[in-house]
Amino acid sequence: MDPNLKLSEFVKLKEVTKSDTAIRAGIDNSPTEEHLDNLKTLCTKVFDPLRKHFNRPIGISSGYRSKALNEAVKGASLTSQHCKGEAIDIDADIFDNITNKELFNYIKDNLEFDQLIYEYPNKNGEPAWIHVSYNEGKNRKQILIAYKKNGKVIYLTYSEENVKFASK
Repeated sequence: MDPNLKLSEFVKLKEVTKSDTAIRAGIDNSPTEEHLDNLKTLCTKVFDPLRKHFNRPIGISSGYRSKALNEAVKGASLTSQHCKGEAIDIDADIFDNITNKELFNYIKDNLEFDQLIYEYPNKNGEPAWIHVSYNEGKNRKQILIAYKKNGKVIYLTYSEENVKFASK
Protein backbone atom coordinates (compact mmCIF):
# COMPACT_ATOMS: atom_id res chain seq x y z
CA MET A 1 0.00 0.00 0.00
CA ASP A 2 1.35 3.42 -0.95
CA PRO A 3 2.35 5.31 2.23
CA ASN A 4 1.76 8.60 0.39
CA LEU A 5 -1.87 7.71 -0.33
CA LYS A 6 -4.01 10.71 0.60
CA LEU A 7 -6.75 9.77 3.05
CA SER A 8 -8.11 13.30 3.08
CA GLU A 9 -7.07 16.82 2.19
CA PHE A 10 -4.49 16.98 5.00
CA VAL A 11 -3.63 13.38 5.92
CA LYS A 12 -1.49 10.77 4.20
CA LEU A 13 -1.57 7.08 5.06
CA LYS A 14 1.97 7.14 6.47
CA GLU A 15 0.89 9.69 9.11
CA VAL A 16 -1.65 7.32 10.64
CA THR A 17 0.27 4.05 10.25
CA LYS A 18 3.83 5.04 11.21
CA SER A 19 4.96 3.40 14.42
CA ASP A 20 8.43 3.17 15.90
CA THR A 21 7.29 0.06 17.79
CA ALA A 22 6.12 -1.61 14.58
CA ILE A 23 9.40 -0.79 12.85
CA ARG A 24 11.52 -2.12 15.74
CA ALA A 25 9.45 -5.30 16.12
CA GLY A 26 8.96 -5.91 12.39
CA ILE A 27 5.17 -5.69 12.71
CA ASP A 28 3.10 -5.11 9.57
CA ASN A 29 0.84 -2.15 10.32
CA SER A 30 -1.07 -2.07 7.03
CA PRO A 31 -4.81 -1.46 7.29
CA THR A 32 -7.40 -3.62 5.55
CA GLU A 33 -9.64 -1.97 2.93
CA GLU A 34 -12.42 -1.64 5.56
CA HIS A 35 -10.01 -0.01 7.99
CA LEU A 36 -8.72 2.26 5.23
CA ASP A 37 -12.28 3.42 4.52
CA ASN A 38 -12.77 4.12 8.25
CA LEU A 39 -9.54 6.14 8.34
CA LYS A 40 -10.67 8.20 5.36
CA THR A 41 -13.97 8.96 7.07
CA LEU A 42 -12.29 9.85 10.37
CA CYS A 43 -9.81 12.16 8.69
CA THR A 44 -12.46 13.83 6.53
CA LYS A 45 -15.06 14.27 9.30
CA VAL A 46 -12.80 15.15 12.25
CA PHE A 47 -9.15 15.87 11.45
CA ASP A 48 -9.58 18.03 8.35
CA PRO A 49 -12.24 20.35 9.87
CA LEU A 50 -10.01 20.73 12.95
CA ARG A 51 -6.98 21.48 10.79
CA LYS A 52 -8.95 24.00 8.73
CA HIS A 53 -10.29 25.76 11.81
CA PHE A 54 -6.87 26.25 13.42
CA ASN A 55 -5.14 26.78 10.06
CA ARG A 56 -1.91 25.09 11.14
CA PRO A 57 -0.45 21.59 11.31
CA ILE A 58 -1.70 19.28 14.06
CA GLY A 59 0.38 16.30 15.11
CA ILE A 60 -0.97 12.75 14.90
CA SER A 61 0.83 10.75 17.58
CA SER A 62 -1.06 7.51 17.00
CA GLY A 63 -3.49 6.33 14.39
CA TYR A 64 -4.15 2.92 12.93
CA ARG A 65 -2.81 -0.07 14.85
CA SER A 66 -2.89 -3.62 13.59
CA LYS A 67 -3.88 -6.11 16.28
CA ALA A 68 -0.24 -7.20 16.64
CA LEU A 69 0.90 -3.60 17.08
CA ASN A 70 -1.90 -2.86 19.52
CA GLU A 71 -0.77 -5.80 21.66
CA ALA A 72 2.86 -4.66 21.45
CA VAL A 73 2.00 -1.15 22.71
CA LYS A 74 -0.41 -2.57 25.31
CA GLY A 75 -3.35 -0.71 23.81
CA ALA A 76 -6.96 -1.35 24.79
CA SER A 77 -7.94 -4.92 24.01
CA LEU A 78 -9.81 -6.01 20.90
CA THR A 79 -12.26 -3.14 21.42
CA SER A 80 -9.66 -0.53 20.46
CA GLN A 81 -11.00 1.75 17.78
CA HIS A 82 -7.39 2.27 16.69
CA CYS A 83 -7.51 -1.34 15.40
CA LYS A 84 -10.55 -0.52 13.26
CA GLY A 85 -9.15 2.68 11.78
CA GLU A 86 -11.72 4.70 13.71
CA ALA A 87 -9.43 6.57 16.14
CA ILE A 88 -6.45 8.89 16.20
CA ASP A 89 -4.49 10.54 18.99
CA ILE A 90 -3.61 14.14 18.27
CA ASP A 91 -1.13 16.45 19.93
CA ALA A 92 -0.75 20.17 19.40
CA ASP A 93 2.03 20.67 21.93
CA ILE A 94 4.71 20.55 19.27
CA PHE A 95 3.33 23.74 17.71
CA ASP A 96 3.13 27.30 19.03
CA ASN A 97 -0.08 29.20 19.73
CA ILE A 98 -2.39 26.19 20.11
CA THR A 99 -2.99 23.80 22.99
CA ASN A 100 -4.44 20.34 23.32
CA LYS A 101 -7.21 21.81 25.47
CA GLU A 102 -8.15 24.13 22.59
CA LEU A 103 -8.26 21.16 20.20
CA PHE A 104 -10.37 19.20 22.67
CA ASN A 105 -12.86 22.05 23.19
CA TYR A 106 -13.22 22.69 19.48
CA ILE A 107 -13.97 19.03 18.77
CA LYS A 108 -16.35 18.81 21.75
CA ASP A 109 -18.29 21.93 20.78
CA ASN A 110 -18.24 21.77 16.97
CA LEU A 111 -17.64 18.33 15.50
CA GLU A 112 -19.38 14.99 15.32
CA PHE A 113 -17.41 12.19 17.04
CA ASP A 114 -17.86 8.86 18.74
CA GLN A 115 -15.44 9.18 21.62
CA LEU A 116 -13.33 12.08 22.81
CA ILE A 117 -10.80 11.49 25.59
CA TYR A 118 -8.90 14.15 27.54
CA GLU A 119 -5.76 12.09 28.10
CA TYR A 120 -3.66 12.36 31.28
CA PRO A 121 -4.07 16.01 32.31
CA ASN A 122 -1.00 17.58 33.91
CA LYS A 123 -0.95 19.72 37.08
CA ASN A 124 -2.18 22.69 35.06
CA GLY A 125 -5.12 20.70 33.68
CA GLU A 126 -3.70 20.49 30.15
CA PRO A 127 -4.18 17.08 28.49
CA ALA A 128 -1.03 15.29 27.30
CA TRP A 129 -2.88 14.47 24.06
CA ILE A 130 -6.41 14.01 22.72
CA HIS A 131 -7.95 10.72 21.61
CA VAL A 132 -10.81 11.11 19.15
CA SER A 133 -12.79 8.49 17.26
CA TYR A 134 -15.50 8.50 14.62
CA ASN A 135 -17.88 5.62 13.97
CA GLU A 136 -20.05 6.39 10.94
CA GLY A 137 -23.73 6.26 11.90
CA LYS A 138 -22.99 5.11 15.46
CA ASN A 139 -21.38 8.11 17.14
CA ARG A 140 -22.07 8.16 20.89
CA LYS A 141 -20.60 11.63 21.66
CA GLN A 142 -18.91 10.04 24.68
CA ILE A 143 -16.52 12.43 26.45
CA LEU A 144 -14.07 11.07 29.01
CA ILE A 145 -10.95 11.92 30.98
CA ALA A 146 -8.17 9.33 31.33
CA TYR A 147 -5.71 9.42 34.21
CA LYS A 148 -3.59 6.98 36.20
CA LYS A 149 -4.06 6.05 39.82
CA ASN A 150 -1.76 3.48 41.42
CA GLY A 151 -0.55 2.47 37.96
CA LYS A 152 -4.07 1.77 36.66
CA VAL A 153 -5.84 3.80 33.96
CA ILE A 154 -9.07 5.33 35.26
CA TYR A 155 -11.75 6.89 33.05
CA LEU A 156 -14.12 9.59 34.29
CA THR A 157 -16.96 11.37 32.56
CA TYR A 158 -15.65 14.71 31.34
CA SER A 159 -16.33 17.82 33.40
CA GLU A 160 -14.14 20.74 34.47
CA GLU A 161 -14.44 19.47 38.04
CA ASN A 162 -13.18 16.02 37.00
CA VAL A 163 -10.28 17.60 35.07
CA LYS A 164 -9.22 19.33 38.31
CA PHE A 165 -9.56 16.04 40.19
CA ALA A 166 -7.55 14.06 37.61
CA SER A 167 -4.87 16.78 37.49
CA LYS A 168 -3.89 16.32 41.14
